[in-house]
Amino acid sequence: MVLWVVLLMSHCWWGLNGAAAESTGLERIEECGTRCSQGLNCKTKPDNWFSLPCRSPAKGLKPSSVFHNISLSTVMSCEGRQKCSLHLRIKTAVQLTESIHGVSICTLTAGMMANCRIISFTKASRERMSGLQVEVENDCTDISPRQRVHVTVKTVPSYCGVTWTGTYDAPNCVSEDLRKHVPECITGRLSYDVDPERKELSVSVSDMLEDHDYHLRLCHKDFICIGTGANTLIKKEEPIKRITLPYSRPLPCLCIEGWSAVMDAPRVQACPFRDRLKELWFGINFDPLEETLSWEPTCPVTAVVVLCQKREDGVCVDLPHSSQNISREKITFTKVDPHPQLCMKFTAGSQSWTRCPFADSRFQAWEVTVTRQQGQEGVNLLSRTTGVFSVELCVKSEESTVCKITETHTVHVEKHKSVGLSLAGELCNSCLQVKRLDVKFAATVIHCLEQCNQSVAVRPVISTRASLDLTWVVVPAGVCLSGVIIITLVLHVLLTVYQRRKQKGNGGCISKNQKDPAFDCVVPVLQTQRALHGGVLIPDSPQCKNTERANLISD
Repeated sequence: MVLWVVLLMSHCWWGLNGAAAESTGLERIEECGTRCSQGLNCKTKPDNWFSLPCRSPAKGLKPSSVFHNISLSTVMSCEGRQKCSLHLRIKTAVQLTESIHGVSICTLTAGMMANCRIISFTKASRERMSGLQVEVENDCTDISPRQRVHVTVKTVPSYCGVTWTGTYDAPNCVSEDLRKHVPECITGRLSYDVDPERKELSVSVSDMLEDHDYHLRLCHKDFICIGTGANTLIKKEEPIKRITLPYSRPLPCLCIEGWSAVMDAPRVQACPFRDRLKELWFGINFDPLEETLSWEPTCPVTAVVVLCQKREDGVCVDLPHSSQNISREKITFTKVDPHPQLCMKFTAGSQSWTRCPFADSRFQAWEVTVTRQQGQEGVNLLSRTTGVFSVELCVKSEESTVCKITETHTVHVEKHKSVGLSLAGELCNSCLQVKRLDVKFAATVIHCLEQCNQSVAVRPVISTRASLDLTWVVVPAGVCLSGVIIITLVLHVLLTVYQRRKQKGNGGCISKNQKDPAFDCVVPVLQTQRALHGGVLIPDSPQCKNTERANLISD
């Protein structure tokens, strides 16, 4: 018997809990109406907001003595699972006297006319309960989610100064109960799968408004969600509410937006890439004519951007006075010297990202070349734009990363000109610290030179571009010089053959083997070139009638 009672109580407990969980807080009513304390008969009728002028109150009548514990709340009445409406419940306690015949309640919302009603007490009941505190309740005022309502409670007849006023804000659609049952709050539920390889979003819709089509689209979320393409319509007849939406970049503000195909329908968004902040730090632009560096956020973001110089160890050191706060506006840095080590660092929260727009050297405005030839060092500064530079000779010790300056020069370089630097100090085992001075933001570049114990005839230390330019000059020159030498030798041979044949036609020497004597005169020349240093020996040929004297052409 005891066990049966326990089971019955637990069943009732779980049943009550389940019903409470389903309602999620808002009280349900079957129909609206007016209710008064037991024994007090009351009737409700409409009232005109422009009522008769107020009367002078009887002795002792004032708001604090008449109205007590006025409360405003929301209740819900439903005709179906998704056909529920909201009502404002107004409840007050009234200290009843013979001069009070009833209560007037008026509600006013933005853009609407006032809605007033009179709750009157019958003469017999008010005489019977005069002097007692009675309760009056009415819940027939329709309200909408998120609506602000102004409430006025007065006595009937109206006594001057005996009035209560208040303001009430209706619940918004955040409530789960409203999102499931009130049409103005039903948005549908979105679920999605991401295919990063195909750049597609597979979207499913559930709990959408019954008997209505449904819109889906991709949009960039800001104050409003700005669409990125055409809407896709899901028909109410389709058994599977699922579509595929392609996207281009996984931006944190790229969202899926859905709403029912009705007027002023509420919308719901789901943002699959809300944590992908790293996708924002692209699209840095540089204007080489104006020397301006700019970046505009694709999505609204709260972050800080600063210019920095990237070191060899990968650390980017902030440049002074280059920090800017960003949210939605475009940011611009003026008078910027483009250099591969100059970068932009973005910081959002505790995370930072670095982007170096000049890393490919496309916009590099200047370069330094250092050469050593026959024991003499030379430093040249080449600029593609007119500028003023600080060139400092310094020495860096092994124990410290600081370069101790020994010599400083200020150099003015014209556009597309090269300037040779005359440095009095010893270049080997030293470094050059170069910075452009006629701009607002510039990197300080350090070039360390070769060690003294390394002997190199001509070695470009800094500029790879200079080495490439020298190669393109030397190689074609060598090829051309070789061609000239070969052509000269061939012409010399042909000229000698021609002269010997001409002598033969005039009765010149002829060998026993009828061999052309021109080769006997030419071959020794070619062979003798290998044996002599600084000259060419041309011997006489014993077979020639017109012999020639041997000549030694020396330096």
